[in-house]
Amino acid sequence: MVDKKVQFNLPNQEELKNIKHIIMVMSGKGGVGKSTIAVNLAVALSLEGRKVGLMDIDMHGPNVMRMLGGTEKDHPYQVGEKIVPPEVNGVKVISVSQFVPESGKPIVWRGPIKTGTIKQFFNDIEWEELDYMIIDAPPGTGDEPLTVMQMLKKFDGAIIVTTPSEVSKDDVERAINFFTVMNKKVLGLVENMAYFECPSCHTKHYIFGKDGAKSLAEKYKLPILAEIPISEDIRINMDTGKPAAYFGKPEHVAPYVQLAKRVINEVEKDDKE
Repeated sequence: MVDKKVQFNLPNQEELKNIKHIIMVMSGKGGVGKSTIAVNLAVALSLEGRKVGLMDIDMHGPNVMRMLGGTEKDHPYQVGEKIVPPEVNGVKVISVSQFVPESGKPIVWRGPIKTGTIKQFFNDIEWEELDYMIIDAPPGTGDEPLTVMQMLKKFDGAIIVTTPSEVSKDDVERAINFFTVMNKKVLGLVENMAYFECPSCHTKHYIFGKDGAKSLAEKYKLPILAEIPISEDIRINMDTGKPAAYFGKPEHVAPYVQLAKRVINEVEKDDKE
C-alpha cells in the first residue's frame, strides 16, 4: 500500500551512483533475528562515521521501523520532485510499513506487486549520498532477493544470518547457494543466538547447539563476521526502538561494532583514497 500523498515519479537512478556500497542481510529461514542484525549493522556503521541507508524489502514482516525507533511521524516527504526518506537514529530508512496507516494490517500482495514496490524503492527514492545501503530481505530465496539481484549492477555482497541449529543450517545453505547461482558474493555469516551467558556466573550455555556457523563457514570457506548472544536486554532494546548497537550494554554493543568494522575492512579495501 502506497500513501497517495507521495507520488513516485522521479527518473530512474540506474546505477545508484550516489551509493558507494550495497549489502543485503538475508537468512534462509525466519526467526533467526535477521532484521535485528540489519538494523544494528546500519546503526553501527553510522556510529563508525558512515552515511547509511536501510531498505526494508520484507513486505510481509516489515519490522525495521519499530526496531530502529521510528514513529508515526517518520514518513518519506516530498521536496519539489524529490521523495526523501526520513532519518531515524542516524540512518535513512524506507519500509512498506511507512505507507500502511493501520497497525497490524496485513500486506496481501502477490509477486508482481512486491517486485514493483522494490523497484520504486530503488528508482524513485532520493537517497542522496550514502556510504552504505543495507537491504533487509525476507527469509528465503523468493521474489524479493531475486528482484534485487536482477536489478543491481553494483552489489558488494550478502551477509547471511543463521542460528547454530541444524534446521537453520539447512536453510542457510540454500541461501549461500542462491548467491552462487546469481554469481554474487557472500561477505560472511553472522551467528545469532549463538549462546546464552548466565548473568550470575557468566557461564555460556549453547541453547541451540554449538559451532553451527563454524561448520558452514568451513564448508563454504566463508568468515564468521560476528557471534551474537541470546539476551533479554537485546530483545527489549529492539522492541522499544532503541537499537542495541547504540543503546545496549557494552557487551551487546561490542559484537555489532565488530560486525561493522569487519564489513568496512572488507568492502572498503578497494576504495580510492
